[in-house]
Amino acid sequence: MKVFLSLIHIALAVGLMAVVLLQQRKTGGFSGIFGGGTQADTGGQWQRFTILTKITVVLTTLFMVSSLVLVIL
Repeated sequence: MKVFLSLIHIALAVGLMAVVLLQQRKTGGFSGIFGGGTQADTGGQWQRFTILTKITVVLTTLFMVSSLVLVIL
Protein backbone atom coordinates (compact mmCIF):
# COMPACT_ATOMS: atom_id res chain seq x y z
CA MET A 1 0.00 0.00 0.00
CA LYS A 2 2.79 2.39 0.90
CA VAL A 3 4.58 1.69 -2.39
CA PHE A 4 1.40 2.42 -4.33
CA LEU A 5 0.87 5.70 -2.46
CA SER A 6 4.51 6.64 -3.04
CA LEU A 7 4.10 6.10 -6.78
CA ILE A 8 0.95 8.24 -6.77
CA HIS A 9 2.83 10.90 -4.83
CA ILE A 10 5.68 10.93 -7.36
CA ALA A 11 3.20 11.12 -10.26
CA LEU A 12 1.46 14.07 -8.59
CA ALA A 13 4.80 15.82 -8.08
CA VAL A 14 5.80 15.39 -11.72
CA GLY A 15 2.35 16.49 -12.91
CA LEU A 16 2.43 19.54 -10.66
CA MET A 17 5.84 20.56 -11.95
CA ALA A 18 4.68 20.18 -15.55
CA VAL A 19 1.53 22.26 -15.03
CA VAL A 20 3.44 25.02 -13.24
CA LEU A 21 6.02 25.17 -16.01
CA LEU A 22 3.30 25.33 -18.69
CA GLN A 23 1.70 28.45 -17.23
CA GLN A 24 2.35 31.80 -18.79
CA ARG A 25 4.23 34.40 -16.87
CA LYS A 26 2.32 37.33 -15.51
CA THR A 27 3.88 40.75 -16.07
CA GLY A 28 2.76 42.17 -12.72
CA GLY A 29 5.55 40.68 -10.65
CA PHE A 30 5.15 41.36 -6.94
CA SER A 31 2.72 44.27 -7.37
CA GLY A 32 -0.37 42.38 -6.19
CA ILE A 33 1.17 40.88 -3.08
CA PHE A 34 0.99 43.92 -0.83
CA GLY A 35 -2.64 44.94 -1.28
CA GLY A 36 -2.75 45.71 -4.99
CA GLY A 37 -6.37 44.53 -5.31
CA THR A 38 -9.55 45.64 -3.62
CA GLN A 39 -12.26 43.65 -1.88
CA ALA A 40 -14.43 43.99 -4.99
CA ASP A 41 -11.83 42.03 -6.97
CA THR A 42 -12.17 38.89 -4.84
CA GLY A 43 -15.76 37.94 -5.71
CA GLY A 44 -16.09 35.09 -8.20
CA GLN A 45 -12.38 34.69 -8.61
CA TRP A 46 -12.51 30.92 -9.22
CA GLN A 47 -14.42 31.49 -12.48
CA ARG A 48 -11.74 33.89 -13.73
CA PHE A 49 -8.91 31.37 -13.26
CA THR A 50 -7.53 29.70 -16.36
CA ILE A 51 -7.78 25.94 -16.70
CA LEU A 52 -4.07 25.54 -15.92
CA THR A 53 -4.48 27.50 -12.70
CA LYS A 54 -7.42 25.32 -11.66
CA ILE A 55 -5.42 22.17 -12.43
CA THR A 56 -2.53 23.57 -10.37
CA VAL A 57 -4.81 24.16 -7.37
CA VAL A 58 -6.27 20.65 -7.59
CA LEU A 59 -2.87 18.97 -8.03
CA THR A 60 -1.39 20.97 -5.16
CA THR A 61 -4.24 19.95 -2.88
CA LEU A 62 -3.87 16.28 -3.85
CA PHE A 63 -0.10 16.50 -3.38
CA MET A 64 -0.48 17.93 0.12
CA VAL A 65 -3.06 15.30 1.07
CA SER A 66 -0.86 12.48 -0.23
CA SER A 67 2.09 13.94 1.69
CA LEU A 68 0.10 13.88 4.92
CA VAL A 69 -1.13 10.35 4.30
CA LEU A 70 2.42 9.13 3.66
CA VAL A 71 3.66 10.79 6.84
CA ILE A 72 0.89 9.19 8.89
CA LEU A 73 1.71 5.75 7.46
